[in-house]
Amino acid sequence: MKRLLFIMILAGLHLVAFSQTKTTSRQALRKLNLAEYAISQLYVDSVDENSLVEEAIIKMLSQLDPHSTYNNAEEVKEMNEPLQGNFDGIGVQFQMMEDTLLVIQPVSGGPSEKVGILAGDRIIAVNDTTIAGVKLSTEDIMKRLRGPKGTMVNLTVLRRDVKDLLHFDVKRDKIPLFSLDASYMIEPGIGYIKVNRFAQTTGKEFLEALQKLQALGMVDLILDLQGNGGGYLNAAIDLANEFLGQRELIVYTQGRSEKSSNFYAKGNGHFQEGRLVILVDEYSASASEIVTGAMQDWDRAVVVGRRSFGKGLVQRPIDLPDGSMIRLTVARYYTPAGRCIQKPYTKSSKGDGKAVEVDYEQYRSDLIDRYNNGELMHADSIHFPDSLKYTTKRLARTVYGGGGIMPDYFVPMDTVSYTKLHRNLVAKGVINKTASKFIDGHRKNMNRKYKDFNQYNANYQVDKDVLDIMKQEAEKQKISLEGEEYEKSLPLITTQLKALIARDLWDMSEYYQVMNTTNESVIKALWVLNESYEKFLPIDN
Repeated sequence: MKRLLFIMILAGLHLVAFSQTKTTSRQALRKLNLAEYAISQLYVDSVDENSLVEEAIIKMLSQLDPHSTYNNAEEVKEMNEPLQGNFDGIGVQFQMMEDTLLVIQPVSGGPSEKVGILAGDRIIAVNDTTIAGVKLSTEDIMKRLRGPKGTMVNLTVLRRDVKDLLHFDVKRDKIPLFSLDASYMIEPGIGYIKVNRFAQTTGKEFLEALQKLQALGMVDLILDLQGNGGGYLNAAIDLANEFLGQRELIVYTQGRSEKSSNFYAKGNGHFQEGRLVILVDEYSASASEIVTGAMQDWDRAVVVGRRSFGKGLVQRPIDLPDGSMIRLTVARYYTPAGRCIQKPYTKSSKGDGKAVEVDYEQYRSDLIDRYNNGELMHADSIHFPDSLKYTTKRLARTVYGGGGIMPDYFVPMDTVSYTKLHRNLVAKGVINKTASKFIDGHRKNMNRKYKDFNQYNANYQVDKDVLDIMKQEAEKQKISLEGEEYEKSLPLITTQLKALIARDLWDMSEYYQVMNTTNESVIKALWVLNESYEKFLPIDN
């Protein structure tokens, strides 16, 4: 009944804000209250009132838009951790290999590293509960490893070349979750930064990476937002602020009950002069689109890649008494030129104030439709009506609204290397397991042979030993590594294996340094900076 009371309070707030609908709102609330009371008191069998209320909330929200959602308390906790930038745990990157938890890397300075846990260790028991060989899910294992800061957990570890099992008492602590995957000098004078999400710590992380690259001689920057699904609005504003001048509009929001809110750059950014290329694809959404749209509208960056996702609805979190949450859409995002970022999601707009019909099937299949329509392979498959035409702020270039950000330079999806065979190998975890198995048996030798990443990157080539492991792993999954598809995908597969081995020996930044040698969007970004930047932005920014 607590949730019902909260709904009543929420409805009461609605009444205060919209006095002209008081009578209708009261009637609707009484109707809902009476229905719930009748079911709970009079129905022939006992009912779970909490479950009934949850289902009612979910059904109401489903009539609004694809992004107004309800999450229970456990879902809220899991959802917030990546955006808050930390969680309580033991601090290891791990992978399940043959029903055993294999430590890929202990977090630098984290609880596990402090007590002596090493990369390559196998954790076989947690507090005397065996976790190896019992087919526990990753979620179940994480629940055992995580816990409140300051609490102790005993780990039983099997280490290669050590006869006896090892026991470690680990005191859990705050473990950072980083929103930057990579930052490095990709060419002399050109830096590369990849942001995977917009979290509370993103602005601080980005500035630290930016200043390190500037100290190394960075003049121009490639900002990679491919696959970045968004996050906090404030993090997007912090990032955009690094590139724009004082009082330049970053984004504005507008809704029925929300006042229009404008968000401006402060003028204290640390990269207001250098040339900027932003990479996006069909999975870049929300906060990624805010940053990209602002840079494109101010003619501040050349956007390279494919049309972004098109998520431009603003959700306000409404906490419920039991720790659950409603994320209610209250406004839309607009770029400085006035473009609405959100793609269509309704079958029709009635225009009479009643709930519209949300076309969930079409919305969810949008990316598949883009593929089937050829949009991901051919720029000329994308057509915009004149009604969606907008003008940029400085150069009066034509850009388009209607959902998502269309890049200035289109890069088609690679449909040659990404064969059905390759998708199958990735889906079954064959490529990841191959790299883990190889490094598990060759870590000491690799560390002796390659003293640093630059030496490794220049000299190491995936050889027959690695490919033989992959064939064994593929056979376990009944996948044949022969034929034309294998030959087409082999260059991509060997690059991924080299990148994964680099990640296990060093970190994610080294992984992307290898992978970016075959990433067409990154290659085109370098071409833009070295050959054609002035073609897109023919002024000194």
